[in-house]
Amino acid sequence: SELIKPYLGSKYRLTEVPQNLVFHISKHSGPVNEIQWCPVPEQSHMLLSASMDKTIKVWDAVDAGCCLKTYSCHYCAVRAAQWSSCGRRILSGGFDSMLHLTDVETGKQMFSSQNEFRISTLKFYPTDSNIFVCGGFSPEVKAWDIRNCKVIRVYKAAVQQTLDILFLPEGKEFLTSTDAVSRDSADRTIIAWDFQSTAKISNQIFHERYTCPSLTVHPRESVFAAQTNGNYVALFSSQRPYRINKKKRYEGHKVEGFAVGCEFSPDGTLVVTGSSDGKVFFYNYHTARVIRTLSAHREACVSATFHPVLPSLLATCDWAGEIKHRQ
Repeated sequence: SELIKPYLGSKYRLTEVPQNLVFHISKHSGPVNEIQWCPVPEQSHMLLSASMDKTIKVWDAVDAGCCLKTYSCHYCAVRAAQWSSCGRRILSGGFDSMLHLTDVETGKQMFSSQNEFRISTLKFYPTDSNIFVCGGFSPEVKAWDIRNCKVIRVYKAAVQQTLDILFLPEGKEFLTSTDAVSRDSADRTIIAWDFQSTAKISNQIFHERYTCPSLTVHPRESVFAAQTNGNYVALFSSQRPYRINKKKRYEGHKVEGFAVGCEFSPDGTLVVTGSSDGKVFFYNYHTARVIRTLSAHREACVSATFHPVLPSLLATCDWAGEIKHRQ
């Protein structure tokens, strides 16, 4: 991309709230569950989307706003999809309980396996793209090795469903958010695991009676954020014992049962989240105050993600199958 070239190799500038709609892309025939920019800076014009219409698409979302490839390897809704760190492969999982690793260029499956449960989240191991962790409609979370198509570790929790997975820096520990909410306290809502030993480090992290559909880690500080069904984003330390920050809550948006994603801007100064009423909220990370609200979509906005290289470029997606790009 000619637009990205001038920014390669230079330090990321301060993120500002995007002002103008650049592209309005509408090619999915069902809700878009997830979007992700390609992690390779030189190829970061490409945006990945996973949809309830059973497809995965790759878009040129910087220069042309057009669909480059459509992959139809799943026969049910695709709930989760991730770029590999090299940008040449896409890992996906869906409600057909299938896992696929697809070659971006040829569309061929380099790895396929039937899982024992419907998949709602998956993440590559941070330092080894041959290993990934997946969770879904099961009390178990599994770590797979793509090279031999085998499950190498199983993490067992007394829950019904895993909603999201987040690796903490270095990958020695990871977090899962679940649908477990008990009467006395929300124990097991967020669980911390030791990746190697499969031991449960803590299940007493979040004590409010709300489930957390998405988790995200700060790019520069030792904190992570959890989107909650209490219509606010909660902030936690990413170091043991993972204490909640009771002084900061990012509230004002609505979740209302949707898997609404949240994330930090690449420079760590903003928190951005979708909202079930179609809006996008931008919060000052330090003060937790709303900086701006955008009326972005007519349906629930389930994901908003900043570009990793171009400052202030934001992609959003919604429950109507639309993707928008603002700058």
